Amino acid sequence: MSERWPLPPGIDFAREYDVAAGIPAFAAILSTWKTHAGIVRARLPGQLDLAYGTAVTERLDFFPAATGAEAAPLLVFFHGGFWRRLDKDDFSWIAPPYVARGVSVAIVNYGLAPATPLETIVDQCRRSIAWLYRHADRLGFDRRRIVVAGHSAGGHLAGMALTTDWPAIADDLPEQPLAGGILLSPLADLAPLARVPVYHADLNFTPQRIATLSPARLQAIGGAPVIGAVGGRESSEFKRQLAMQAAAWPASWKATVDMPDDDHLSLCDAFAEPTTALFKTSLKLLLDRQ
Repeated sequence: MSERWPLPPGIDFAREYDVAAGIPAFAAILSTWKTHAGIVRARLPGQLDLAYGTAVTERLDFFPAATGAEAAPLLVFFHGGFWRRLDKDDFSWIAPPYVARGVSVAIVNYGLAPATPLETIVDQCRRSIAWLYRHADRLGFDRRRIVVAGHSAGGHLAGMALTTDWPAIADDLPEQPLAGGILLSPLADLAPLARVPVYHADLNFTPQRIATLSPARLQAIGGAPVIGAVGGRESSEFKRQLAMQAAAWPASWKATVDMPDDDHLSLCDAFAEPTTALFKTSLKLLLDRQ
């Protein structure tokens, strides 16, 4: 599939993927996210820092659906940050609007590059899903209704989860434990990021990594429905990334949500804002029984 996604000529990839340069309030927004997340972690009922592995970074937070119904679906969220920054503790604010509408939420942490290689990061996220699947009864959600979501690099990780050969990881896992996916400005193809020195230096996007860790170059397994979105104010490369992912998975791709007024960060805000088309479409995917 490598020839299917040739890099467009004449593109300044470093500029296209410099999210901070295009959002003047970038640092202030991240600070606000962290503040709001701390308030949620202090007030919203849940279980924090559950270990899904042995590494200190292998932790997740679980917030149960407000209804307390055992048949509640589960939203599993992977944060962005180009695999190099941010933490689950910055994103707890995503949970309340979903929890209030009968959805349990797990927000997953993973190791960061360069200390953690990308293959390990992908493996950690897969293991977090396997751990949640196995602990569904104890946590009180329906293991048949797990939907994975992620923003930016987290969208890449959610996409990789949908390509996983789960029985090869463990024989107690079904072919596809995921009931759906939500990809927000996903980094679906790693090839252009090899042209961005600041990212390539930390992640070393070799040809093998590009071929085996790019969701747009792999097949989705099991036919779980997938939706996606990119902000209308994002760069042409982020728009191209989403289009590549949608084209790669025609049987699974159910909707691209139009978010014309959003940039890279406000799209993530919109995912947790009940009045937006993105929230409403995401909630429908979560609540629909497959």
